[in-house]
Amino acid sequence: MTTRRSLLTGAALLGSVAASRVTLAALPEPHLRSDATSAPPLAPSSGRPYRSVVTLNGWSLPFRMRNGWKEFHLVAEPVEREIAPGMVAKLWGYNGQSPGPTIEVVEGDRVRIFVTNRLPEHTTVHWHGQRLPNGMDGVGGLTQPHIKPGKTFVYEFVARRAGTFMYHPHADEMVQMAMGMMGFWVTHPRDPDVMRVDRDFCFLLASYDVKPGSAVPRINTMTDFNLWTWNSRTFPGIDPLVVRQGDRVRIRIGNLTMTNHPIHLHGPEFVVTGTDGGWTPPGSRWPEVTTDVAVGQMRAIEFNATDPGDWAIHCHKSHHTMGPMGHAVPTMIGVQQDDIGEKVAALIPGYMAMGSSGMAEMGVMQMPLPSNTLPMMTGRGQFGPLEMGGMFSTVKVRAGLARNDYRDPGPYRHPAGTVAWEWAGEPPEATRPPVSQDQAKSEPPPVTLEVQKPTEHQH
Repeated sequence: MTTRRSLLTGAALLGSVAASRVTLAALPEPHLRSDATSAPPLAPSSGRPYRSVVTLNGWSLPFRMRNGWKEFHLVAEPVEREIAPGMVAKLWGYNGQSPGPTIEVVEGDRVRIFVTNRLPEHTTVHWHGQRLPNGMDGVGGLTQPHIKPGKTFVYEFVARRAGTFMYHPHADEMVQMAMGMMGFWVTHPRDPDVMRVDRDFCFLLASYDVKPGSAVPRINTMTDFNLWTWNSRTFPGIDPLVVRQGDRVRIRIGNLTMTNHPIHLHGPEFVVTGTDGGWTPPGSRWPEVTTDVAVGQMRAIEFNATDPGDWAIHCHKSHHTMGPMGHAVPTMIGVQQDDIGEKVAALIPGYMAMGSSGMAEMGVMQMPLPSNTLPMMTGRGQFGPLEMGGMFSTVKVRAGLARNDYRDPGPYRHPAGTVAWEWAGEPPEATRPPVSQDQAKSEPPPVTLEVQKPTEHQH
């Protein structure tokens, strides 16, 4: 008879669990969730106290306490993820979603994670940034055997360092991460008053190449991604970050894309208080409104929500705040297309000439789209089109919210006289400063070109 203790013996305490009634009875329940809304903070029912994070468009994985161990159950499996209303991608993830659920523990916890593989190929889990025994590091072939389809492996280690981390495969990594296999990990300080904030958000940056009409990412894409996501969602599918005026707010960001992302917050300045290496010393911090999150890095930023409003937060690479776009489309600014547009429309019903005066018209056009894709620019605010997509959301600061109220409060009601307005008077006459004699003398003389007509023997 196979006992649970025999499953956990060995030099690395890492083993394969056969799918029998005996072993399944020892496994924690595999909690699954496919809803793409942000779940409220998961209050710990046992173990050391902590103030839970809010995973943007995600959730925290429930655990059980068993003989002093905090036990979780991750299930690696194919999932369907709504990228935004109107588009669903077929990804790989954990426990019903991509990214997988956030794992929250406390510094000093003894953590046991069961990982069941329901993928069509083997996998592993690497606990990015953790100090742990080498045999628990999750690099297939180097530190452990691969987890074959249908098998369950067990990882055990002590959460030795508080901070912001993530988990992802180290097996067929290019494929599995391009398919959406990743998740957030937060280790809270042992003392709940250390680094305490009122609201704590987290999300992972991921990029996908899903061609219009398809649903599975192109895994060999290296640079030309058409979906830039936070927690595998794009605007307007990304939930707002709702905070109460006066709150101390933390936002944790991890980057598993193929490029860096300068994350910019409108309104308040912030300081970087944490990386995947731990908390930053207070003396090393300075105020910023943009922080660059490089590939494989984590950043935790904090600010005081002093000013109410709907403050944008986004990647400052302009293409990363767009939906799917054709990268080979030529620039047509200044090109008059009226005549050619009419001729093409006679051949292709519904054809519309675009781009002669910029692309802002894309924010309001209601053109039919190919199946299972999104507009390049979309979303509306109380004053009109937002002309956004991709990595964009808002931090909504409001007075008087309850402590755990994360509901979207709707558009901000601006006090009278605090919105930019149109000037109704006469526009000033544009004038140019006179050119001085010295400037006129420094002007280069006009160039005269002599052109010789070719003879009959010349080309």
